[in-house]
Amino acid sequence: MELKPKGSTAVNIAQSISSLIREEVWPAGHRLPTVRHLASELGVNPNTVSAAYKQLRDAGIIATDGRRGSFVPEKTEILHTESAIPQGLTDLASGNVDKRLLPELLPDLLDGYHLAADVGNHGDNPELMAFIRNWLAENIGIRDKDVMLLSGSLDIIERALNQRCMPGDRVLVETPCWLPLLALLENLRLEAVPVEMDEDGAIIASQVDFSRIAAAVLTARAHSPTGICYSKTRWQAWQRTLSPHNTLLIVDDHWGPLSRHPFHGMDGFQNEWIYSTSTSKFLGTDARIAIATGNGNTLKAMKKRFSLGPRWISKLLQHITLKLWRQLGSDGLNAISESYQARRDHLINCLLQHGIHIPGKHGEGQHIWLPVRNESQAVQFLAARGWAVQSGASFNLTKQPAVRITIGNLDFEDCAVLADDIAYTLNAVGKTFY
Repeated sequence: MELKPKGSTAVNIAQSISSLIREEVWPAGHRLPTVRHLASELGVNPNTVSAAYKQLRDAGIIATDGRRGSFVPEKTEILHTESAIPQGLTDLASGNVDKRLLPELLPDLLDGYHLAADVGNHGDNPELMAFIRNWLAENIGIRDKDVMLLSGSLDIIERALNQRCMPGDRVLVETPCWLPLLALLENLRLEAVPVEMDEDGAIIASQVDFSRIAAAVLTARAHSPTGICYSKTRWQAWQRTLSPHNTLLIVDDHWGPLSRHPFHGMDGFQNEWIYSTSTSKFLGTDARIAIATGNGNTLKAMKKRFSLGPRWISKLLQHITLKLWRQLGSDGLNAISESYQARRDHLINCLLQHGIHIPGKHGEGQHIWLPVRNESQAVQFLAARGWAVQSGASFNLTKQPAVRITIGNLDFEDCAVLADDIAYTLNAVGKTFY
């Protein structure tokens, strides 16, 4: 392969450079020739090379950074949500749901189901769609809106941002933040604008110019990783703040079917919004379907784009999801929710007995966010006492040190022991209060 770019047009030059990078002839960190130098080598106008570089920057293939000039950026690694847990440690790090709470697959699960052969439609299961619309109306207060099925919450967010945002646009996110969202924004070349959390939800920061925010992602309930749920007052304040602007609001309500806190509604948001929830927290990842609904053209564009690719979610998966959701019913969902809440509350109360206060103490979900003075030491000390927890640095755009503790693998009886070990750890590495 040629070791230098070639071409006489911006498109040809961009394609040539892209091939050099794709084939790793130019590895990560390689510095590209200056515009004038490459233009001289190729015998073209510098504006042609400048246009080629712009195409490559917009596509995220190269980056430009002041004195460093243009260079090949580091590759974005595939994000694995599961952590490698050393043998012998209780896994409070991976973020997985409690598999003991997932519904049993009964022998009659596939009764009456026949494998589908048709490819002529989106394949939405009418019974499932009716069930979902009824759930949205009764539990979320969303009626008479388009609904679509996707693979996961991140799938919804990605498709919405792709339809609405251009590289370089600014997206408002909570901090600490759901880790996959930050990786997604980086991959889409969108700028994350962090807003910090308090017990009522994301704080409406006066320094943020909301007229320049293309999209905002807010977690209505069980914020990951703090567990904070928005108060009605704060939710309404966000309605007033966002409504005058052309900002797409994406509501991540991943805990929705398990939530014990009220959802404060979408009626006050006059701007365009997408509401998202998922079955993964109560059915696990094998029976995961994400649900999106909205009030504007973005959802329509998402459906059109989906029709050109996957076209539908597996009908078999839809059948299983509907059966399992019905099998659980409200009693089953309440039992799952109560199990998580009891362990979370008990651990928080045990920590309070040591004088340790955490954000989201009145929240819900499967995570606890524990501010510390030194993350690496805290992780090491807790590992030495048998607990694997997740370092919080990558979740936190403000870089305040913390660790994330997931309670999915934590037994109720172990909460007091874990709280004792946390107290010991904080005393050993420098106690920090939130």
